[in-house]
Amino acid sequence: MSDFLSKVLSPGEITSLEQEIIEEAQAGRKETAVRKLQPLRNVQHHQCEAAQSLLRIIDQRCLPMDSAGEVLAEIAQSHDQDVLLLAALSGCLEAVRDIDDLNAPPPVSPVFYTVLERLAALAKSHDGLPEEEAILDGLATTARMLARQRDEIAEQSSRKLLELNPQNSAYHYNLGLLFKTRGRFEEGMKANQSAASLADKEIDRYEWNLGICATGARNGAVALDVWKRMGQRIEMGQFGLPEGSYPQCKVKLAERPLAERTADSDDPGLEETIWIERLSPCHGIIRSVLYQDLGVDYGDIILIDGAPITHHSYGDTKVPVFPHLATLIRRNYQFFDFAGTQEEPRQLAGACIDMDEDIVIYPHSENFQLLCANCWRNPDIDHVHQESIEKHVVIGRIAAPRHVHPSQLLDQLDKAIAKRSRCQLYAPDLCVAAGFESRASVDKRRFDLLTGN
Repeated sequence: MSDFLSKVLSPGEITSLEQEIIEEAQAGRKETAVRKLQPLRNVQHHQCEAAQSLLRIIDQRCLPMDSAGEVLAEIAQSHDQDVLLLAALSGCLEAVRDIDDLNAPPPVSPVFYTVLERLAALAKSHDGLPEEEAILDGLATTARMLARQRDEIAEQSSRKLLELNPQNSAYHYNLGLLFKTRGRFEEGMKANQSAASLADKEIDRYEWNLGICATGARNGAVALDVWKRMGQRIEMGQFGLPEGSYPQCKVKLAERPLAERTADSDDPGLEETIWIERLSPCHGIIRSVLYQDLGVDYGDIILIDGAPITHHSYGDTKVPVFPHLATLIRRNYQFFDFAGTQEEPRQLAGACIDMDEDIVIYPHSENFQLLCANCWRNPDIDHVHQESIEKHVVIGRIAAPRHVHPSQLLDQLDKAIAKRSRCQLYAPDLCVAAGFESRASVDKRRFDLLTGN
């Protein structure tokens, strides 16, 4: 036997290394933690205790995602017949992808597919054996994290677990979690109700997912009961759903949220971070006019998940940014592009206070910023400065409820703009819709001049 294979770490050495690595990671030195990991990686192939130690380290988020994926892949390859180790490994896969970014595309790390294939084979060979339950639990978890690629395996494994152990509240919860993220809110509500009824005590994550699923299923009575039980100050409101007083928050809106996708079109498409008027813990009204065409826009009612992806700083205020779970109601507002000039920041946007209905003049050139992924995720960037850029030439969109006739909208705009000194606004498409063709021609020339078309 080679010196490499004969090398064995004592239990004390493994414990000492594990503690040292965790301390390095908790102190913010993850790259140092990766380097100190090497002795455990060297022996994990033939020493199960070292592999288990690595899983504990990864489970505590001590490694960068790429490094965690590499280590898990090594363990999966070395212990592809170890049922319990592979099942435990599946529970660590959340450390290899950002599970809070709900609408992310399927993970690129091959370890997910390696573990899935191995557990699927083991599930067949251990059918009816004592190890089957642990295998199915790992298989259901792994398949659920592959976006929409392996939904059938995720659901079949979850249902088989409930056949084997119908009194396990966690299995009901996990099935409800799958249904929630797949837009099957009625089924998710029932699964979470079962989970809550079987639990020995009230568990927050069961309650949160029950409230979200009930809201997604438009079952206001169940949602209201959940939120009140959790101490929320909330009552039944508009749209037949509970409503309370909540601070505005932001949402990372997706053209294709996970709940509305298929395996063949399994990515979020276009994305845009927007503001919502939050009506409950999990739903609200979009209060930004979108820059891109995502199929959902200002005034629509959306469902959000409970765990924020990140926080954006506005001075001393931290605003949570939630993932877009689904679109509940599309209210079909009218939208018209505009270009204009102003003497002071937000002057055109402020004209909305002199207009009836829920009409918005939304200046994208003052509000819309492209940020790289790292900057977008950085909670220390002050977004007040990112989003408050003074512009004298302003470009954006006007939003108005469907029932407001374009001629009425144009009349209100003219009167509101007239109250603001040295402001101009040109919206040629609105002029056309209002039936003013000659004015539309003039507005179009001025619109093109300001936008550089």
